[in-house]
Amino acid sequence: VRFRIQKGDVIITNDSETWGDIAVPALVRCEALDLLCGYHLAMLLPTPGIIDGGFLMRCLQSGEIADQLHVAANGVTRFGLSQQAIKDIVLPIPPLPEQHAIARFLDHHDRLTRRYIRAQRRLIALLEEQKRALIQRAVTRGLDPNVRLKPSGVEWLQTIPASWSEITVRQAAESLQTGPFGSQLHAEDYTPGGTPVVNPSHIRDGHLEPETGFAVDNEVSARLSQHRLELGDIVFARRGELGRCGIVRKEEVGWLCGTGSLRMRPAQGAFTPEYLLLVLSTKGVAEYLALHSVGATMANLNTSIVGRIRLPRPSIEEQRRIARHVAELSEQLTNPIRKAQSQIDLVREYRTRLIAD
Repeated sequence: VRFRIQKGDVIITNDSETWGDIAVPALVRCEALDLLCGYHLAMLLPTPGIIDGGFLMRCLQSGEIADQLHVAANGVTRFGLSQQAIKDIVLPIPPLPEQHAIARFLDHHDRLTRRYIRAQRRLIALLEEQKRALIQRAVTRGLDPNVRLKPSGVEWLQTIPASWSEITVRQAAESLQTGPFGSQLHAEDYTPGGTPVVNPSHIRDGHLEPETGFAVDNEVSARLSQHRLELGDIVFARRGELGRCGIVRKEEVGWLCGTGSLRMRPAQGAFTPEYLLLVLSTKGVAEYLALHSVGATMANLNTSIVGRIRLPRPSIEEQRRIARHVAELSEQLTNPIRKAQSQIDLVREYRTRLIAD
C-alpha cells in the first residue's frame, strides 16, 4: 500500500547513470490500478490543502528548483538522490486557486507546444527521407537518368549502370581491423584531454565527434598504435545502429578506433573516401548488415561480415562527380532541417522559461 500510485501523485527519477536524468518529474493524471512505484523512482504525495500535484510537477520542471536536486545528487558510477535531499527542496507556495490556475495554464501551453514540435518533427522526418532517397539513387544509379542498366551482382541492389563494376569491401580495403578487445582497453585507461577514442556513439552523420572522458594518455595510445586512425579511414559502428559509419578527416588523424568500432583503410585507386562513405551509408548496406550480423541479445559485426559487402563501383572521376552532387544536394536539404530543429529548440527554451516564470 505504501508504494501504490494514486491520481495526483508526482513521481521523479532519483537514480541514474546520467546526471541530466536525475529529478525528471511526471504527474499521475488518472486512477492507476494496482501500480506500484518502482526502483530508481521516488513518489511525492502532495499534502491536501497545501499543494496541488499539477503545480508540484511544474515546480520540479523549473530549472531553478530542479537545480537544487541536481546539486544534491551524489555518486561515482551512478547519480542518486537521498530521501532527505528530496525533502529539503524549497518550493514557492501560492494560494491553492493560483496553483490550479498556473497548472491549467501550463498544461494548455504544453499541449500547443507538443503539437507544434510533432509537426516540426514530421517535417524533419520527411526531409530526411527525401535526402536519403536522393542520395541512394545518386550513389547506386549515377547522375544520368537515362543510363543503361545491368544486373548488379550486388545482394542488396538489383541493377547498376552498365559501365560500373562491383567489388567487395575486402577487395577494396588495404586493411580491416576491429577496435581493441576489452582486455586491451579498460575503463580506468580513459583520461580527459588525451587521444580521443572513437566508439559507436561518437559516429554521427558521417563525422567523428569526440566526447570528454573517452580519451587515453600517450602511453596507452602508443600501446594501441595498431588501432590508430589515418586520413580517409572509414570507421564502422560494430554494434547498435548498424550501418553507421564516419570518415577520418585531417583533424582526426591519430585518434584511436574504439572497442565497439571497426576500421576500414581503403586501398589506393578503388574508391574515393567521400563516395565510399556515401555508399556504405545507404539503407541497402544497413539492411544487409542487419541480416548478416551475429549475436543473440545485440547485433554485432566483425571484419568477415563487413568484408563480404559487395559495392557498386563507378570510375574514380564519376565517384567525384557523384560526391560533389550529393554535397550540394545535402546542403539544400540540410538548411531547412536545421531551421526546423532550431524552431524546436527555441520553443523548448521558451517553455522552460515560461514554467520558471
